[in-house]
Amino acid sequence: MKIAISCKEKSLTGEVSSQFGRAPYFAIHDLDSGETEYINNTQTLNSASGAGIQSARHVVDADVGALLSGHCGPKAFRTLQAGDIKIYVNVAGTVQEAIEKYKSGQLTPVKDADVEGHWL
Repeated sequence: MKIAISCKEKSLTGEVSSQFGRAPYFAIHDLDSGETEYINNTQTLNSASGAGIQSARHVVDADVGALLSGHCGPKAFRTLQAGDIKIYVNVAGTVQEAIEKYKSGQLTPVKDADVEGHWL
């Protein structure tokens, strides 16, 4: 299974982004192989509107089973849920630390968005 982590840079030592829709990158980590790829989200990051939905589509298209992020708004949340992705918020630290927390069962999926739309 693969998981996605919103992040500020393309590095396992980079920080998890507190925002989902306007995260600069998404780390796509394969739990089976241990390999990590990155999706550049810069175009969506700089869009005037719809960043959460477009970012969610990128993550859904990456065929992941879970998303780890600082926060997730309602439109992105619904798009991710429709893609059958479990959502974990209030995740902080480095990308590697987030992966380890997920693997060790320290994170709990949420049932709803944790911020209002257009949260900054």
